[in-house]
Amino acid sequence: MSEVAPANAGAVGWPHPDSAYFTVRSMQIKLHRWAGEDPSRRFGDLFNLVYDQAFLVHAWERVSANKGAKTAGIDKATVAMIETWVGVEEFLGQIRDSLKSGGFQPVEVRQVMIPKGNTGKFRKLGIPTIADRVVQASLKLVLEPIFEADFKPCSYGFRPNRQAHDAIAEIHHFATSGYHWVLECDIKACFDEIDHRALMDRLRARIKDKRVCALVKAFLKSGILTELGDREETLAGTPQGGILSPLLANIALSALDEHFDRQWHQEMGTSWQRTRRRRNGLGNWRLVRYADDFVLMVSGDRLHAEALREEVTAVLAPLGLRLAPEKTAVVHIDEGFDFLSFRIRRMRKQGAQRYYVYTRPSPKAVQAIKDKVSARTYRSTRHMDLDELITSLNRTLAGWANYFRHGVSKAVFSAVDSFTWGRLMRWTRAKYAGRTGLGMKELRRRFCDQGWRFAWNGVVFTGAASVAVIRYRYRGSKIATPWTPAPAATAAHD
Repeated sequence: MSEVAPANAGAVGWPHPDSAYFTVRSMQIKLHRWAGEDPSRRFGDLFNLVYDQAFLVHAWERVSANKGAKTAGIDKATVAMIETWVGVEEFLGQIRDSLKSGGFQPVEVRQVMIPKGNTGKFRKLGIPTIADRVVQASLKLVLEPIFEADFKPCSYGFRPNRQAHDAIAEIHHFATSGYHWVLECDIKACFDEIDHRALMDRLRARIKDKRVCALVKAFLKSGILTELGDREETLAGTPQGGILSPLLANIALSALDEHFDRQWHQEMGTSWQRTRRRRNGLGNWRLVRYADDFVLMVSGDRLHAEALREEVTAVLAPLGLRLAPEKTAVVHIDEGFDFLSFRIRRMRKQGAQRYYVYTRPSPKAVQAIKDKVSARTYRSTRHMDLDELITSLNRTLAGWANYFRHGVSKAVFSAVDSFTWGRLMRWTRAKYAGRTGLGMKELRRRFCDQGWRFAWNGVVFTGAASVAVIRYRYRGSKIATPWTPAPAATAAHD
């Protein structure tokens, strides 16, 4: 398949980032189109793209713009250090030469333990070196358009043009359409336990370039350097924190998507089929997945949802994966359940007899933001100026509220603001108490402008309620990828 690799022989110099972007995008559009036109096509001659100058430049742009650019791998090199001491073109040239010669070998990722909220548990995070990140980013630029042509609409996590709100909107859509029983599932240590052989088999179903497959396998087997300095082999899993890891996880978990998508189209795809199944005492169900968190929305009885647990277990087993029993349960939509930090529940509308499905911030998410506010208004922060603290709280609350602005969140935002105001009031009274203390009337006179709203040095407390609550429109199953041509372009191509 020699038409895949762009002609870059004899190219002089490195392309400008803008030029590199358009070159990469043009090739990605072709890869995506070829993959969509022939689902059985296996792509070869892709390795030339991985070390192509345009792909490497664009990969560098992504790595250097990422918030992890200041974080080093085991070689202790950051993006800033490379730009200052080595030079970007020299650095990319070394990577390109080692890839072309076959001498590139990934090194161990640096493992750090990240606390999981206030649970006392920790999540393992693997930090690759900058060089490994650039190669992983280039690999992703090549592989993602191909596999995006195969991924099913029910998957939303770590995919371009898709987000958590799409998954929530789809659950809301099914819950209001008669799918009232829910099997909520969580895969135990998904990124740590994916079977390498099963993952590589799924990769090779589309990729026949042995050098690309060998490079992906080398990243899977690169190993870990723990915080204690011990080196460990990676016999399974794909380190959480690598640029390529989410795509590889989706390639593995697409087996789950394909199983239930095939089942839907064969047995439940038409209204007649679904009606006949219900008449025969059978249920109907749809899968909604975001990375390793997923739910099965069931139209039927509790028994139908319970039976799906064994079916899911059987699909995951060949991938080396299993469900986390403590996070896997069957619930009714009237009981409600938490998914992606939203609480989804059907309730009677206040002042009416009709029932509606509501999505709002989960109690756990509300407590998490309150904990952040408490930490920022603790006595150890009283060295800050009031305007500095208000700015910090406004930024934190607005960021949190932006995620939940598509839910029924207005009352929750007001409650969080009320809690924050109380913390801010006690912080201010303690900081500016003086010898005689600071009474509420004095507090209002000195530190508030409109009523009891805090304001200092031109900075006003706005909180979470400043973020408007907007309904998120359900986009259905036809969400375009970045490489899907516009209808007019498609007609012109045909």
